[in-house]
Amino acid sequence: MPEDASDQIVFNGIDGTTGQYLLEPMKLSEAAVLAREKVVDAYVLDWLKGMWRTLSQPHLGLPFFVDPADFCQAGWGVVFHDEEDKAVKEALQPLIDHRKQRITDTIRCKILDYKSGEDWSSWLARNGVAAGNVDPKKVPFYLLLVGSPDRIPFSFGHLLDVEYAVGRLHFDTAAEYAAYAKSVIDYETTTVVPTSKEAVFFAPRHAFDSATQLSADLLVKPLMEGDPSTGFSAITEYGEFRSRQLWGPQATKSALTEVFHTPAAEKPPAFLFTAGHGMGWPSADAKQLDYQGALVCQDWPGLGQINADHYFGASDLTDDGRVGGMITFHFACYGAGTPDRDRFVHKPGQPPPVIANKPFFSALPKRLLTHPKGGALAVIGHVERAWAYSIVTKSAGPQLIPFQNTIGRLLKGDPIGYAMKDFNERYAALSTNLSDLQEKISFGQQVPNQVLASTWIERNDAEGYVVLGDPAVKLRVQDMV
Repeated sequence: MPEDASDQIVFNGIDGTTGQYLLEPMKLSEAAVLAREKVVDAYVLDWLKGMWRTLSQPHLGLPFFVDPADFCQAGWGVVFHDEEDKAVKEALQPLIDHRKQRITDTIRCKILDYKSGEDWSSWLARNGVAAGNVDPKKVPFYLLLVGSPDRIPFSFGHLLDVEYAVGRLHFDTAAEYAAYAKSVIDYETTTVVPTSKEAVFFAPRHAFDSATQLSADLLVKPLMEGDPSTGFSAITEYGEFRSRQLWGPQATKSALTEVFHTPAAEKPPAFLFTAGHGMGWPSADAKQLDYQGALVCQDWPGLGQINADHYFGASDLTDDGRVGGMITFHFACYGAGTPDRDRFVHKPGQPPPVIANKPFFSALPKRLLTHPKGGALAVIGHVERAWAYSIVTKSAGPQLIPFQNTIGRLLKGDPIGYAMKDFNERYAALSTNLSDLQEKISFGQQVPNQVLASTWIERNDAEGYVVLGDPAVKLRVQDMV
């Protein structure tokens, strides 16, 4: 860890109006004050403690004879808000029919609804199951939540995702839903796979910026090259993928543009991982909906300077792009979505500040999923800020296993919802650990700021990862060259 970051929390994200950090680095002592305030609901905590144990088992709470990596056994369902437009439901019907054709036990393929105000446990109860008890004949393991996060809240999806394989979709028009459904069906039924067996890793690294130094040096480089201290080889070796590295000076906007606009004579990569800053704007700024979460590239010249030449947003993915059949993973502030209020960083005793007029999913992943030449299969990203400090802790060093396992499963050909299991397990475990620390504090015991703040940050970070797209999609690894 760089020396100037050793006693600070380094936030991910650049302010689009000023070119400065969205949030200045925070002292560990300040984070510890916030962590002492954030007490998890007792019922949720008891459930998370139980889920921590369950998630460590091979079947993730499913019946022992059900393979969680096979959605035909584990079940697949779509969840619409009960007031969702009829046109949206009709647009996704081809995807529903496509899944039904694969699932011979039709009771494991369901269309469910969500009513405004329901929390995850009451929703499960209404559908005949209790939290901590996965019955695919009542609620399928793979669940696609359809609708805006101001209708189906982020928090509902986060908690449901702890024990289920959850993906989310929200587009502005029914035609975009139809385009996504067609892209998935085409990918899964076409004879020739449109992507190559290649994984690209994109990591800007700036000498003036500790956040990108952390993500480039301690996240992306070990993923690309292996980590002798843990015994991990380069992650692409596990799926026999070719690896392309766009690291530091190579991680320019033009280089990322080329990844998304592969020439016609070549096949695009099947997988892309990016790590760096995401862009952010105030709620009143007209650019927020179109560019929040856009990916800052190596072109960024320094703090106080920012313009559209320095980041890659939805408008940079033009109609001649080629992203059909790709899966992308973006470690970036607001890379997947933005809540309406800041849940994690605000002054003690004051209400959380407003981030956006209403919660929303970011424009870049929506553009990737609905591209007119064929959309990406899915995008993994972060809701809220990504916490660069959570990649490494002062006492334990780099914490890469969730990233390694998730990417490894994807490159092996597992469904993306199942591939995310380590992040879900980490969220449950860290929530439990944080509660134990808070309990010790309530008993008058001393807990070091470093320990309390680190656990709080890591928990927040693990909670925020979401899959945008059908959680049952997977790379056709066996058909790639």
